[in-house]
Amino acid sequence: MDFDACQIEAQKLRRELTEHSYRYHVLDDPVIDDQTYDKMLRRLIDIETRYPELVTEDSPTRRIGAPPLTAFDTAPHSVPMLSLDNAFNDQEILEFHARCLKASGAHDLTYTVEPKMDGVAVELTYENGVLVLATTRGDGYTGEVITENIRTIRSVPLRLMDNKTSAPDFIEVRGEVIIRHKDFVLLNQRRLDKGDAVFANPRNAAAGSLRQLDSNITAQRPLTIFVYGVGVVRGLSFSSQALMLEYLADLGFPVSPLIKKAISIRQVLENFKHLEGLRSELAYDIDGMVIKVDDISIQQALGEKIKSPRWAIAYKFPAMEKTSKIVDIRVQVGRTGTLTPVAELVPVNIGGVTVSRATLHNADEIKRKDIRINDTALITRAGDVIPKVVKIIPAARTGEERVFTMPETCPVCGSRVKQLDGEAAVKCINVTCSAQIKERIRHFVSKKAFDMDGLGKKLVEQLVDKKVVSSFADLFHLDRDTLAGLERMGEKSADNIIAAIAQSKTVSFARFIFALGIAHTGEHAARLLAQKFADLDALMAADQQAISTIHGMGDTTAGAVTGFFSIEENIKTVKNLLDAGVCITNDLYGDAHEKDNAVSGKTIVLTGSFETLTRNQAKARLLALGAKVTSSVSKKTDIVIAGSKAGSKLAKAEKLGVTVWDEARLVALIG
Repeated sequence: MDFDACQIEAQKLRRELTEHSYRYHVLDDPVIDDQTYDKMLRRLIDIETRYPELVTEDSPTRRIGAPPLTAFDTAPHSVPMLSLDNAFNDQEILEFHARCLKASGAHDLTYTVEPKMDGVAVELTYENGVLVLATTRGDGYTGEVITENIRTIRSVPLRLMDNKTSAPDFIEVRGEVIIRHKDFVLLNQRRLDKGDAVFANPRNAAAGSLRQLDSNITAQRPLTIFVYGVGVVRGLSFSSQALMLEYLADLGFPVSPLIKKAISIRQVLENFKHLEGLRSELAYDIDGMVIKVDDISIQQALGEKIKSPRWAIAYKFPAMEKTSKIVDIRVQVGRTGTLTPVAELVPVNIGGVTVSRATLHNADEIKRKDIRINDTALITRAGDVIPKVVKIIPAARTGEERVFTMPETCPVCGSRVKQLDGEAAVKCINVTCSAQIKERIRHFVSKKAFDMDGLGKKLVEQLVDKKVVSSFADLFHLDRDTLAGLERMGEKSADNIIAAIAQSKTVSFARFIFALGIAHTGEHAARLLAQKFADLDALMAADQQAISTIHGMGDTTAGAVTGFFSIEENIKTVKNLLDAGVCITNDLYGDAHEKDNAVSGKTIVLTGSFETLTRNQAKARLLALGAKVTSSVSKKTDIVIAGSKAGSKLAKAEKLGVTVWDEARLVALIG
């Protein structure tokens, strides 16, 4: 068969396979059997193998998997993927409703209520109807690029449907990737048959599947998705949450059939009771109900807090509880010296997770609950996440229980401990305590700080115990021979860690602030400081009043920051990091979020190979600056950015008189 005939047949097969996949995976209403579908898919594979130039971004063959990656790229979210505040009883929902009424000035509100899927949040970006980028939620501001893995999920449309409505030029769709119960059982059975470790629960399995560098492995996992919202949408707006979800369903996305509209807060609470009753019958895990103000203009008026929107809340189901025996109480030392008692438990399965430890917070908590070693206790996972001792069961006592007392000296370094005025916590005040050093180093190298890949807990413990590392700056002076000589380390592993450390030397100002471990200064506060102050010198020179005036920044954090930089040892720590070659960048300062730049509103095409960043990274930064990035050059193209080995797209741009940039100009723009 000649090229033209194959091209026509391939187009027809892609269209029909997409329709059949939608009917099977989204509508659950197939009209052909699996054998017929597989035969059509094999024919398309044959054609695309013979003529690779016929392969398109939205071809069903892209679901099979792509060549393995060596590492994940990252990409910023145009609109932050915020978390939700939690509520655990009706009263907290009524208070949420009252806040929304007061802030909006409305007499009453309509809500959409939806099941809170217990999966992995992702964002899917479509240009001209085709999936071009997929990212994890990450820290809410930046996620990992998992496009090839998402393409393997059959319920994710590679091209948006346009038979019911027209697709926008650009849309970011947000959803939750999950694994259904029956598929999870089969997946674990296959792993058992192969001698592999089983997954603890469907959420862990979904998360692990999406983080595979080899998308061929992801393609073998039974993932599916439900969408619930959007980020940026160009050329289109919605009046309500419900209409937006209807639109997404018309584009071919799976939308939960359990999503309802509630015209009063009473109906919201009734829906929660109904959903709670359905929980055990559902084909997948849910851990609550998400409540959103339906009117999007009111959503916009209510706005967001630092971490969460004011117009939405998650009503969590009561936590699952099990009994277990407290076999011991051990004391851990944190990075600020706080001594935390932890209950060692007989392992118990709670909600698909094996729990063997639970925090007891402090001595006052132990005394209040009369918790003793060898007690039988009721254990829960607060918010279905953090293990917690709810109460002890006095009737189960045998007389073998022992009263626990907090140590008077640090269990690690032996220094005397101190309880500060007004605080329940007991602290080791020896800043050279090895436990504190280990926790500070672990925080410094963590993913949200300097992100030194490979420097895990065990390696940090070795480095500190062998007195190789005692400060942040010591990490940047590690050499191959020192690392290779450590337990379970070889030359290749050492080389990888040295490379990761070198790569981390260039760090954003927000990450740098967070990495220092300043009290009461989490990642969100660090971002606010980076937006306010241009550089480290400006922050170090700021007084408490200047910091406390930042919107969203309280007096406690302001005092902690100024207090931190008033200590000579901390100034020395910062200086040593800069002397070690750490380079701090800050693209959050001032009007970094304003779309006032050379590419805002422009249509851009990337072509060729780039040396300083990947195509996905360049694309994500351009999108964040308000540009529209397309895959083909036309008269509507404003700028073509050409790397090395640019081919036909560059030639076409020159022919049409389109402005051409080189990589240097791109880097100068995005930093």
